[in-house]
Amino acid sequence: QVQLVESGGGLVQAGGSLRLSCAASGRTFSSYRMGWFRQAPGKEREFVSHISWNIGNTYYADSVKGRFTISRDKAKNTGYLQLNSLKPEDTAVYYCAATNYDTTTPDLYKIWGQGTQVTVSS
Repeated sequence: QVQLVESGGGLVQAGGSLRLSCAASGRTFSSYRMGWFRQAPGKEREFVSHISWNIGNTYYADSVKGRFTISRDKAKNTGYLQLNSLKPEDTAVYYCAATNYDTTTPDLYKIWGQGTQVTVSS
């Protein structure tokens, strides 16, 4: 069974940057797609981005396109989400997750990390 552990969240001023990491352990991750989601207080979990582990194809939500970059290091079994030009509305708990599908639907991601808080001050 794959386990995911996020790190890298924190407090940053608007316009700043953070890099989130998601370390996968337990078995090979090659058949999965890694996704990033976020959830702000009182709101539903929102898709941010995903990447196919083997080929590296990426997809982004319109709200983060051009500001966030997803990547992965296959040798380290770790995925990353680079957050640039951060806005206060990006404040949320960010989760990485794994799925066997090409999807943005949270329910189809069966493995989740514990989440990491990102807070952007104005």
